[in-house]
Amino acid sequence: MATEEELFANVDELLQEEPQLPPPAERARVREAAGVTQARLAQALKTTPQTVKNWENGRSEPRPPRLEAYQRLLNGWAQKYPMPGFVPAPAAPPSSDPVPETFTGPAPAVSEAPAAVAASATPAAPERPAPRPATSRRPAAKKAAKPPVDPRFPHGPLAVLDSDGSAYGVDGIVLDCPATTIPQLVEWTLRESGLGAPRLHRYGKDSDPLIVLTAAAAVKLGLPERLEGHEQRRSLRLPDDHPVVKQVTKAKWQLTQRGFGPWARIYRKAQGNQRQCVQLAVLSWDALDERSWPGVADMEPADIARVLGVYAQRVITPRGPTAVSGLELMTALRPPTKAVQDPTTGNWVSGHNPGSLGTEPVDPAPPEATQEHPVVVHSGWKGGFLSEEAYQWVRDVDWLDGQEAAMPWAVGLDLNTAFLAAAARLVVGLSGPEHLMRPQFDKRIPGSWLVDLSHIELDPRLPSPFTPTGERPTGPAWYQTHTVAYAQELGYNVEPIEAYLRRETGAYLDPWHDRLKTAYVDTLADLGVTKDLSDQEFLEAMERHKQVDPGLAAVLAAIKATVKGGVGKLRERPQGRHYKDGERWPALERSTWRPDIRAAVISKARVNMHRKMLKMTEFTGLYPLAVLSDCVVYPSPGRSPLDFLPYSTSGKPIPGAFRLGPTPGLAKLEGVQPMAWAVDLMEQGLNPARHIKGGDAVVDEGE
Repeated sequence: MATEEELFANVDELLQEEPQLPPPAERARVREAAGVTQARLAQALKTTPQTVKNWENGRSEPRPPRLEAYQRLLNGWAQKYPMPGFVPAPAAPPSSDPVPETFTGPAPAVSEAPAAVAASATPAAPERPAPRPATSRRPAAKKAAKPPVDPRFPHGPLAVLDSDGSAYGVDGIVLDCPATTIPQLVEWTLRESGLGAPRLHRYGKDSDPLIVLTAAAAVKLGLPERLEGHEQRRSLRLPDDHPVVKQVTKAKWQLTQRGFGPWARIYRKAQGNQRQCVQLAVLSWDALDERSWPGVADMEPADIARVLGVYAQRVITPRGPTAVSGLELMTALRPPTKAVQDPTTGNWVSGHNPGSLGTEPVDPAPPEATQEHPVVVHSGWKGGFLSEEAYQWVRDVDWLDGQEAAMPWAVGLDLNTAFLAAAARLVVGLSGPEHLMRPQFDKRIPGSWLVDLSHIELDPRLPSPFTPTGERPTGPAWYQTHTVAYAQELGYNVEPIEAYLRRETGAYLDPWHDRLKTAYVDTLADLGVTKDLSDQEFLEAMERHKQVDPGLAAVLAAIKATVKGGVGKLRERPQGRHYKDGERWPALERSTWRPDIRAAVISKARVNMHRKMLKMTEFTGLYPLAVLSDCVVYPSPGRSPLDFLPYSTSGKPIPGAFRLGPTPGLAKLEGVQPMAWAVDLMEQGLNPARHIKGGDAVVDEGE
């Protein structure tokens, strides 16, 4: 980094140059009066032309020592070429030590003393020295309203760092980052950048600032451009003896158990309620997976910052792959602890937050676990497992009649964020399982039931609602409450043999659902897909929405991946080739390792899908050809869903059947192919729903 003396010498040289333009009335005009370009000034101050541009349009302010050098330069020019009404600020003496400005006002209201104690249990971000007074011109949102700016985090939740020291933030802000090592970057982020985001719940914690590194920035900071190895890419990380890891350790910073990988978390133990943690994401190490963030890694830094910033504002500051962010969002909206008053001492202490999953992990019931789980391996459990998964079903071609085969088209419908729709008002267990024999079935109690549903015979042109394969059950099996309740809804008697039930219950996922639903709907609306469109207008808007704004289209994809990935993370399996069955793996130490909640979401989603297919048959006589997760394929006389979806005589969609629309649970067009194409796949035992988009596109199966 340039010294103060070097910078002063450079600006002294500029001061001696003769003016070419009239005297200025502001920074840009003063510079222009001296005949100095932005590039020339940037060279003298050892920064970038973009940074100078931001200084001159009020988007950002320089930091010491550039601040003093810039002030000295402006004062020198103004004294040489005074302008009526222009009074330059006094120059800082070269020997003076800059005093950073510090935000000393109150944090966003957490209401009362208990919240403050809760924040100490889950530390909030520290009060940091803020950049010089910002006059950022934040553009107003067109549709979705932005939350007010937290004065502790004036520059937003994140920045994308390029090799020239420019840190691109939200709303076009560009900060000047002088760091040349990872420890310096961490210190700058926490002490000077003004980055971070306020907590999403009064008992939660502030989001750690995120710094995204371009490939060039990573190399400048001593990291390899690519992270190579033979393990799965998501488990790759720098070796412990890498120079950067040693730098981090020497500076008394720590890395999490995941080490320094594509998403690295660097922290020190919190001091009081001051959290010290920075999240890094390395673009060239595939931190932004193409499936979740299509095209984002190849964008310019400012555009990447915009995309991630919108996601951070509407969902959460990214903390890893979208699946990780989905799980972290659950905890952020339902913090495990809150402050409670000790009745003996009267002191405020950390206690359980009702409605949350708490801080301690809860082992599942044996049928809810996976085969490698310790409760299964060590108990010798042989009683079978819960198999609540998304549909993967293809109708047997023997049950395809000639009229259907003669249809010209196969049309795929996709339910918008089906798992998110299933999470709405979903009552799940909050406590551990209770084992019962011969219980009376009660659809109000979440749990796992051993029931024989093999006697239920349904139309073979529809998938069975009780198995993910769509095949009829062959005997007693374990089912989640929603699946058994649906058997009752269809009019059949159920007599459970055994059950594992949870008596403490709650709608744990409700705030998660509400935030993600709003994010999904608002982002679609920004892309021109709004609730007020007719069905034909909706189809047309969906056909072009990705071209309206590729950045926001990527945000939409990330939101969908957050939903499915977050649900999948509730039953994260062990990773690594060295794992042995029966050993505990890291995910089991989370209170959010809850396969029973995952099963509840998927069971409800699958039941919802079957209920819609039944209603379709009732009103149209049509049966599906195939189903894959939230995509269903129907034979159709035309290329549009409007050619076969049911409507009333008044033109309104039939309640309960598939309906088009932009909200979770409603449908959109997934793809269209010739009927002969679909029949050919069915005859091979392949699923048309998997490839209905055409080309190499594949329907996302959710986990």
